[in-house]
Amino acid sequence: MHKNIILIGMPGVGKSTVGVILAKLLGYSFVDTDLVIQNIEKKLLKDVISEKGIDGFIETENRILSKFSAEKSVIATGGSVVYGKDAMANLSKNSIVIYLKLDYNKLKYRLGNIKNRGVVIRKGQSLSALYKEGVPLYEKYADVIIDENGCNIEKTVNKITAELKSSL
Repeated sequence: MHKNIILIGMPGVGKSTVGVILAKLLGYSFVDTDLVIQNIEKKLLKDVISEKGIDGFIETENRILSKFSAEKSVIATGGSVVYGKDAMANLSKNSIVIYLKLDYNKLKYRLGNIKNRGVVIRKGQSLSALYKEGVPLYEKYADVIIDENGCNIEKTVNKITAELKSSL
């Protein structure tokens, strides 16, 4: 099996929730990169974003995750990880990158108030514009794309485990 499984996708698609369950099923560790960043920066993500701005946060995320290492782990990333080339190069080494894809309208419903989620979105940028900007990047880095539309957590996890079995 691959060393790590990296989950990428828009905020609110369920990377952390799916990741915990997947890690339990596979006997892997679970890592949430947002928590890694918070631990290193000793601040909440929203505070890092408000102090450094979006570009500063993306630089911080890229710097930290370009040096991050784990083994036999399911790693849930922040939605903005795909803006960091060094981070993605490092994370995808000896890993399988899985993009959890969800239609825009379902994502918008799930997210609710994005202000409280630490979503990396520029001032004046709509969620729709962020979605259109992010999707091509997620698709570029993905080894596997999991369509989550019409899926609950269990169905999503089952789709991932089926893909992992067929890709090994």
